[in-house]
Amino acid sequence: MRTRRKQPDVPAPDSPWNEIVPGLWMGGHEFRGRSGQPEFAVVRDEFDLVQTLLRLPGYGPAPGVEHHVWPIPDGPLDGTQLAGVMRLARAACDALDDGRRVLVRCYHGYNRSGLVVAQALVHRGRSAEEAVRLIRARRSPWALHNDLFVEYLRAGLSTARLLEELTE
Repeated sequence: MRTRRKQPDVPAPDSPWNEIVPGLWMGGHEFRGRSGQPEFAVVRDEFDLVQTLLRLPGYGPAPGVEHHVWPIPDGPLDGTQLAGVMRLARAACDALDDGRRVLVRCYHGYNRSGLVVAQALVHRGRSAEEAVRLIRARRSPWALHNDLFVEYLRAGLSTARLLEELTE
């Protein structure tokens, strides 16, 4: 399964992670450091829950930190993958309701993490368009540049899942 598209024209983010709404962070495994060179974003115990959509060894989190791993491609998702995205979004909301700090991450922290974070924001009452705008403003203009993921959000992930399952 290919989980990361090669896109040399997409710049690495300027920080390892950004807070989208209080307690809900979005990030990746690599970012552009102060020197302009790539740096690794290793999670230790900064967060109470880490959700990982692309797992790379050595990037944390520390032992004892709750860690959910659901590898998905940065491309078309099947019904099972969309169901997992919805489960992660609900788990993120539950953790936020409990006052916990949540990080959702993928490679650069743009698309896969953006899909989960946007879905969590939709669960919390925002429209898909508001969620996408907020994520782009707080993380990067490059966040959710995967148009398919934005279309999933606009249609509603439950609807997108049903449509994907019908085509399988």
